Amino acid sequence: MSDTQGGAVGVLGAGSWGTALAIHISRCGRQAILWGRSPELIARLRQERENSLYLPGVALPPKVLPTANIEEVASCAKVLVVVPSHGFRAVLKRFLAASDAESEQLLVSATKGIEGESLARMSEVSFEEAVRARRTISFAVISGPSFATELVAGSPTAAVVASEDVEARGVLQELLSGANLRLYSTSDVVGVELGGAVKNVIAIAAGVVSGLGYGHNTLAALLTRGLHEMTRLGRACGGRAGTFSGLAGLGDLVLTCTGSLSRNRSTGEALARGETLAQIEQRTAMVAEGVRNSRSILSLAQRRGVEMPITEQMVQVLYEGKDPRIAVEDLMSRDLKSESQL
Repeated sequence: MSDTQGGAVGVLGAGSWGTALAIHISRCGRQAILWGRSPELIARLRQERENSLYLPGVALPPKVLPTANIEEVASCAKVLVVVPSHGFRAVLKRFLAASDAESEQLLVSATKGIEGESLARMSEVSFEEAVRARRTISFAVISGPSFATELVAGSPTAAVVASEDVEARGVLQELLSGANLRLYSTSDVVGVELGGAVKNVIAIAAGVVSGLGYGHNTLAALLTRGLHEMTRLGRACGGRAGTFSGLAGLGDLVLTCTGSLSRNRSTGEALARGETLAQIEQRTAMVAEGVRNSRSILSLAQRRGVEMPITEQMVQVLYEGKDPRIAVEDLMSRDLKSESQL
């Protein structure tokens, strides 16, 4: 899987993070073919050379080539899949159907979530669809504390790339590391995927805490206990505990729970103000992954026999109309236990 400097890199998904990664790739000297499923959005990107809907104010470099034709991405040896978890499988099916059955491709998930009904991680979805399409793929996931707008603004950023294929990890470190992005590597795909998914739900809770006017004491307690929830589920699914104290766990948790750019945190703040989920979703085109994933993660935890009280409370607030303040009170009134219990 040796890398060649001249090959274009495919990016499936023209939202804020997909656009930011395409821009970053182009700044690293590579051509990025940025695919979006909306022909209208792609036409605007081509004409304006800016993604004014998802990443306004940032010019697309000449090496970013927007397209609505997935076949233009199919010839790329390395493809980043940057779509919401609920649309991941459908996009991947289209891509695999269009790509060359004789070539092995490296698929890189930049999606932070798990599938709704199957409760599958994106790595599991990828291999399932590759088998159905009779394709051979390598898989990796990239995750960590990274807001799209800050990456393209040049802020120093660190993330982690996970793959069971050591060669793929090295290729991606060389491909994606740049002046303001440093990539670390790990073989713990499970831990990195679940860290990215669970932290979004905890961030909704952090927004609730902020919106209710509670202080730093409450937020610090929430983050600490949220990290415990994340680690418990990750270990139960085969992830390594150490992964959750790293960039894909604690690092991403802190960013998403405290950063003003976090859509999940903003969702929690709106819930605390009394807005309903329907009202929140009606006024924004941006997807807060933690909303859909809260129920999936709780179902996965129940399947694995893992207790996740913060996640459980957020599901009740989001989908059962529970008062956010009562949810916090219920968390505080749970049975007392040793802090070390994981």
